[in-house]
Amino acid sequence: MCVWILQGTCTHAKEDVYLEPSVFITQSFENEPEQKVLWLTKDLKASTKEILGHPYKGLRIRYWQHGERTAWILEEIGKVKPITTGFVIEDESMLQMQVLIYRESHGWEVRYPFFTDQFKGLQLNEQKRLKQKVDGISGATLSVNALTRLSRLALHLHQEATR
Repeated sequence: MCVWILQGTCTHAKEDVYLEPSVFITQSFENEPEQKVLWLTKDLKASTKEILGHPYKGLRIRYWQHGERTAWILEEIGKVKPITTGFVIEDESMLQMQVLIYRESHGWEVRYPFFTDQFKGLQLNEQKRLKQKVDGISGATLSVNALTRLSRLALHLHQEATR
C-alpha cells in the first residue's frame, strides 16, 4: 500500500513486521531466558551517545539472558522511522542480527540474509568499533548505518551486562 505525497513519490504507510519480537526471543534460546534490565548510568549514557551519535531514549534497556548468551531488541532511526532489530550475542561475538520490524519506504533490503549474515561473528575493538567492515547496500545507506550503529551498541551493552 502506498500513500502519495505532494512531490508525487510513493511512501509506505505501514510497518512491515518480519518477525514478532517475542518470537525472536523464543527462537534465540534453547532454554527459557531471564528478562533483565540494564540501567543507563552516567557512564553508560555517555558511551551509548558516543556509539549512536545521539542520546539513547530512556533510563534502562531490557534484555534477555541465559548463561553467557544475551538477546537485545533495539531501535534506531533509519531516515525518518525506527528500525526494530534483534541481536543475539555470546562470548563477546554476535551470533545473529535480524531486522524484526521495518518502517521506512526505502532500504528494506537490509532485512535479507545477504546483508544480515555479515554481522555473524562481529566483535568490538577497544575503541568500541566493529573489528570487521560491514558492506553497504546502494540506496540503503541510512538503514545500513543505523543497523551498524545498533550492532556496535548491542555488543557494547552485552559487555556491560555480562561484566
